[in-house]
Amino acid sequence: MARKTKQEAQETRQHILDVALRLFSQQGVSSTSLGEIAKAAGVTRGAIYWHFKDKSDLFSEIWELSESNIGELELEYQAKFPGDPLSVLREILIHVLESTVTEERRRLLMEIIFHKCEFVGEMAVVQQAQRNLCLESYDRIEQTLKHCIEAKMLPADLMTRRAAIIMRGYISGLMENWLFAPQSFDLKKKPAITSPSYWRCISCVPRFVTLPLPNNPESDSRIFPGHFRRCYSGSLRRDILAV
Repeated sequence: MARKTKQEAQETRQHILDVALRLFSQQGVSSTSLGEIAKAAGVTRGAIYWHFKDKSDLFSEIWELSESNIGELELEYQAKFPGDPLSVLREILIHVLESTVTEERRRLLMEIIFHKCEFVGEMAVVQQAQRNLCLESYDRIEQTLKHCIEAKMLPADLMTRRAAIIMRGYISGLMENWLFAPQSFDLKKKPAITSPSYWRCISCVPRFVTLPLPNNPESDSRIFPGHFRRCYSGSLRRDILAV
């Protein structure tokens, strides 16, 4: 039998990844074997092991392919919004939300990550990889926030690490809840992150992040400084309730 060309091998590899993603989404990761993936893909188990060490290696490859375009997007938006790191960050976050709705590969992957994968046994190594990616994303967001401060787009006393954690938690929470109940809200339709109120809230991080939330923040001047009371009132409150 003639050896496959490099292109043919790459096409086979991508086909295996596509089939695995579909089966993981339908059956869950723990309930899907490499044998089932091989059968559904129309290849031998040997072909699977030629491309991937094990199921966790295959799954990690799916994740990395999904995330590989974020860096490219950042460069694209930096060229589109020169000297405006806040717009770059906003557009990337909007893309993450919208692509979860419009791109099947990303939607299936996020659905698996949040709802159809147990990070135990052979998949434990994937969990550690996800932790590393999480920490790296905090670093990237924090660095961009620091650029925003340098450009005087955000307050100098912004607690950038906490703000990065809040932003990532907000995005992850929206995706996880939408994937669990897509009919409950429209993830793609004008997310609150496009509203100036959202960014005013982020700018309040050094002023309120460690404070308890009273029943009526507008009436309790002893606990909440005026800047946060202004941020929480009006349009931001409507944005939060709308989500």
